[in-house]
Formats: sequence, structure tokens, C-alpha cells
Amino acid sequence: MTSTLLKPPAPAAGRGPWQLAREELRRRTSVKISLAVVVLFLLMAAGAPLLGALGGWSPDEFDKTAIDPYLGGQPLGPLGGISADHWLGVEPVTGRDLFARVVYGAQVSLLIALTATAIVVVAGTAAGIAAGYFGGRTDTVLSRLMDLTMSFPSLIFMIAMMSVAKDVNRILLMTAVIGLFGWPGIARVVRGQTLSLKHREYVDAARVGGSGPWRILTRDILPGVAGPVIAYTTLIVPGMIATEAALSYLGVGVRPPTPSWGQMIAESVSFYDTDPMYFVIPSACLFLTVLAFTLLGDALRDVLDPRGSRT
Repeated sequence: MTSTLLKPPAPAAGRGPWQLAREELRRRTSVKISLAVVVLFLLMAAGAPLLGALGGWSPDEFDKTAIDPYLGGQPLGPLGGISADHWLGVEPVTGRDLFARVVYGAQVSLLIALTATAIVVVAGTAAGIAAGYFGGRTDTVLSRLMDLTMSFPSLIFMIAMMSVAKDVNRILLMTAVIGLFGWPGIARVVRGQTLSLKHREYVDAARVGGSGPWRILTRDILPGVAGPVIAYTTLIVPGMIATEAALSYLGVGVRPPTPSWGQMIAESVSFYDTDPMYFVIPSACLFLTVLAFTLLGDALRDVLDPRGSRT
């Protein structure tokens, strides 16, 4: 009996870093709220056709009965014409349903932002790993290319490119142009992580064991940089959303009648004093999306890349 009482307890089962990260994220209320907002807008963007049909209006359909022609096309009713027929009201002058345009605008804005983020992450991770692992001339060329791209006046170039290119797919062009200037930041992060990993014991053991560079990069280096990449990816998304909105606001982004949050905000500026809801609704959607992604990215960086959060 005595030996049983004095026997030390069995050690708890080991938990990996990803399990610990998940548990830490679950404890944070801000993460839960941010994730819920992100999922809500992603579902709204993915289900835009269904939601538009549910609301009963297409984003390009005019409803002249919802506006007052004698008051400059102002929406009839309170709060910008919010009613059972138009859940978020209507646009002044045109009478287009604001709910339909907001959900389709979410689809366009998030499609451009997420696709551009994917381009940035893939290109930046590949360039950072190659520069950090191979070193020498490869590192020099890629590092100078990073410096050149980061020093370039990207916003001016984006505006110029979007203004000159006329008969092209605007969504595809915006995605390519935004992604072109975003990769050096994450490439530098990955390069620094790779430099600290390539001389670890398990990497040297794989190299001595006859593993080639491709196998080492994909099996040993890439999993080691996955945490910071995931964290910084979430932080890149709000910047991409804001960039798309800024270009559309300046009139060089998505062209009408294709809806976009930035475009809607630009058009609503002329009516902010007579129909403030037209300005508030797309602005609130943009603000909440950017804030949710930012808070989620900050939490992921604190958990997955604690050293990066202190720099």
C-alpha cells in the first residue's frame, strides 16, 4: 500500500506545439470574435449569389419606386430606404439594392485580397527559403531584388498601371499588381527563419544522410517556417483588402457596374450628408473585416512567432 502511495504519477502525454497553439488561441476571446467575423464575411462572399437571390434583387437591378425623383433621387423611407424589400436600403439616384451590392462587393474585394495574398505568400516563401538556404550569389540576387521592390513607389505604380490598362480583366490585373509588390516582406521573414534553421542538427543529419536540397527544403525547412508564415499571412490580408479598397476608391480599381466596397465608399461621399447610411454600411463592412483579420493575425503571431512579436 505504501509503495503504491509513494509511486510518482505517470507523466502526461506530450503535446506538440500546434496543439499548444490551438489551446492558447481558444482561451482568447478576441480570437473567437475575430474568427467569427472573418468566417461570416467569407461565407457572405462565397454565398453572394444565394444571398442576392434571397434578398430578391440583383446588384445591377434598379428600383425607381424606392427613390424620390423630386428630391434628387433620395431613398424613400428612413435610414436610407431600409425596408422589408430592401434590407440595407438602396443607393441614391439609382435605387439599386444595397444589400445585394454589399454581398457581391464582399465577393470581389475578398477574392482580390485573398488571391493576391496567396501569390505573395507562395512567392515570398519560395524566395525567402531559397535565399536563406542556398546563400551566396542566390541570396545576394534575391536580397537585392527584395530591396528594389520594397523601395519602389508601389502605390504610384499601381495607379499608373490600372489607369493605362483599359481593355483587360480588372480583377485579374488588380490581383497581379497588388501581389507583385507584397512578397518582399514575407520573404525577409522566411529568409531569417531559414538562416536559423539550416544549421540545425536534424538538417545536418538529413544532408549527411544523402537527402537532396529539395527534400531538405520541403521536409525540414518548410515545416520550421510554417508558423511565422501562417501568422504573417493573416496580417497581410487586411493590408490587401485596404489596398484594393483604396484603388477602387481612387477610381482605378474595379469598374462599375461591378460592385466593390471601395468603389461604393467613393460613390457614397457625395451623399454622406443626405444619406449617411449609404456611406456607413460599406465602410462598416470594410472596417470590421480589416479589424477582424488584424486581431486574428496579431494573436497568431503572438502564439506561433513570439520572437517576431517582440521585434
